[in-house]
Amino acid sequence: MEFRTVVDIRKQCFEIEPCERMLFVGSCFADSIGRRFRDEGFPVTVNPYGTMYNPVSILHTVTRWIAEQPGDVTWPHTVFFTLGTNHVYRLKETDEIVDNCQKRPAALFQEEQLSVEQCADALKQAIDHLRRRQPYVQVVLTVSPIRYRKYGYHESQLSKATLLLAAERVVSDDSHDRQYAPGSTQRVAYFPSYEIVMDELRDYRFYAADMLHPSEQAVDYIWERLVEACFSQDAKTFLDEWHPVKQALGHRPFHPDSDDYRALMDKTMLKLAALRKKYPTFAL
Repeated sequence: MEFRTVVDIRKQCFEIEPCERMLFVGSCFADSIGRRFRDEGFPVTVNPYGTMYNPVSILHTVTRWIAEQPGDVTWPHTVFFTLGTNHVYRLKETDEIVDNCQKRPAALFQEEQLSVEQCADALKQAIDHLRRRQPYVQVVLTVSPIRYRKYGYHESQLSKATLLLAAERVVSDDSHDRQYAPGSTQRVAYFPSYEIVMDELRDYRFYAADMLHPSEQAVDYIWERLVEACFSQDAKTFLDEWHPVKQALGHRPFHPDSDDYRALMDKTMLKLAALRKKYPTFAL
């Protein structure tokens, strides 16, 4: 008997390699997954200007971040956009969509909902900006499983549905465009974080105390599915090599001055040095 449904993850059009440079922009779920990559030694940039919940704010972050990079920067090889909501706030005075209301009076803003077309267009613009600097950049779109109680749960689901349709359109359009570009391969993919929490985990024990954010256990499980679906065999080998070193470094001994512990740390530091030599971009 089967007591749960497992989300099937389609084979991705590319693979994540060991310790490659990455950029994460989006909702606080981007912070959670980006932090996990950082803990595993990947050189990552996560929400450089704060959390961005909607596609237009993601576009704003990408545009600003690119403009502020020095000429000799090494551009990220893989970028994650985590989409939280299609709700935006427009400053009435300037008619601009703001990324943060900065605790100013609500009367200064007009709340709006982006359409599927507007969401998809903002994401395509962000991808185009990245491709002008890094033509082979890999982009992963995912919808955050975080629920938005302030909109109401029905409205939150409608917002997620808009984002899901927009992400599907971006991936589909990129696939169609690549069919007519000789020698090119698709480099935009969708990863089902939202579906894993909604359809596979499906239990409040996988939420934090606020019943809105995924728990640490849920994030760990999503990470495992991400590794399984998106990592190359070399990247998986790297994780196998790094984890025992990571565990040793995180160990808190009862007797830190003992000869046995010193010997363990000496051996661990040699292994760490070997990893840094083997993987030059290893970030720990």
